[in-house]
Amino acid sequence: MTSQPTRRHLLTSVAVGGSSLLAAGVGEAVALGPEASLRPGSIPVADLPSHFDVEPGIHNLEAGYWSMMPRVVAQTYARHNAAVNSANAIWARNVMADGSGWAVGSRAAQAAIARQMGCAPEEIGVTRSGADALQMLICNYKPLKPGDAVIHCDLDYNVMIAAMQWLGTHRGATVVPFAMPEPATTANILSAYEEALKRTPRAKLLLVTQVSNRTGLVTPVKEIVAMARARGVDTIVDAAHGVACLDFQLDDLGADFVGWSVHKWTSAPLGTGAMYIRKSRLADIDIAYGNTFHAEDDIRTRVPDGTVNFPAMLTIPTAVDFHFAVGAAAKEKHMRGLRDRWVNALRDRPNVEICVPDDPARYCAITSFRLKGMTTDEDAKRVQRILLERYRIHTVWRGGIAKGPAIRVTPGLYSTPADVDALVAALRAEHAMFV
Repeated sequence: MTSQPTRRHLLTSVAVGGSSLLAAGVGEAVALGPEASLRPGSIPVADLPSHFDVEPGIHNLEAGYWSMMPRVVAQTYARHNAAVNSANAIWARNVMADGSGWAVGSRAAQAAIARQMGCAPEEIGVTRSGADALQMLICNYKPLKPGDAVIHCDLDYNVMIAAMQWLGTHRGATVVPFAMPEPATTANILSAYEEALKRTPRAKLLLVTQVSNRTGLVTPVKEIVAMARARGVDTIVDAAHGVACLDFQLDDLGADFVGWSVHKWTSAPLGTGAMYIRKSRLADIDIAYGNTFHAEDDIRTRVPDGTVNFPAMLTIPTAVDFHFAVGAAAKEKHMRGLRDRWVNALRDRPNVEICVPDDPARYCAITSFRLKGMTTDEDAKRVQRILLERYRIHTVWRGGIAKGPAIRVTPGLYSTPADVDALVAALRAEHAMFV
């Protein structure tokens, strides 16, 4: 008969960032050895595709939805899942029992994300997605009063726009949208935000998206945050497509409130996100749905309580280790290079309109395009369908853009030059489909 582990054994046998996870029901540790080799800078970007198990026979240029996990992260997640599944509540109640049901894994995830982003762990809340984080920040922003105004633009994510509109219907705010200029430059982006702030004297809250999910435009967040702060306006930053794709830390943004997806460019399991609240501003975000399971000054009260995907949360440290093994600067340069490869190859095709400027500061991995004459959502869907069915290239159309719908192209860490070259060949053949 297998002896049952003591609570001390359980607590000491769980390596929430690293080498083992106890399958508590049987008293055996699950070895998680591979991530021990994830030394900072140990993975050359040229080797990245070899770290992924990719569906064959299709060029997946839609890495923007969520990121494929590299093999070591997927294997770690599978082992965590098997161990937590077999141990069930024995593991959760004993290993994580501090009244929260997720304390040990949450603290490890907090610490890993804080290390990645250069902030204190107590300023990080672990969420189920970037949308989850940003909805809590927007909808629970306490300083907002009836009659105050909130500002967003057309390139913001539709779920976040909906949250801003919710402030209008449920909190009495005036919702002020504006259109991002296109073609964009650093100067006219800043002018657009300045103009929106000038014509909205009662502005209290501004939503800024670091990297647009619609076009890939990278905004000068730090300058916009400073501009808004000078007018007494708080900024909530949607960094879902910036974190782990662009090389930066939170202090580089200057913002007090930031939300993002950990399952995007950090390559953690699906269903992981994070929020950042500067410690001095915690009181300005209300407690989520009366969450009283932690102290009021604990950021975890700003996240809805409840059972989470424990294996996904426990795998976050390994995903962060993989990120450091590639290196933030190397990753950004590599992803921008894959993007440049297909964009530059189509410079001689005037029917292919690139939706972001040539300034490297204003784009990275994601870039959307339009074909001349492509004006409706149905047109964009047709292009997406032709690329998939005729050329086995997976992209996604994006609407809601003031200048019209576009096709978003997002190489992933798993992508090869051949993937983007296939897109070039397809667009050379199809660039005139609407003219």
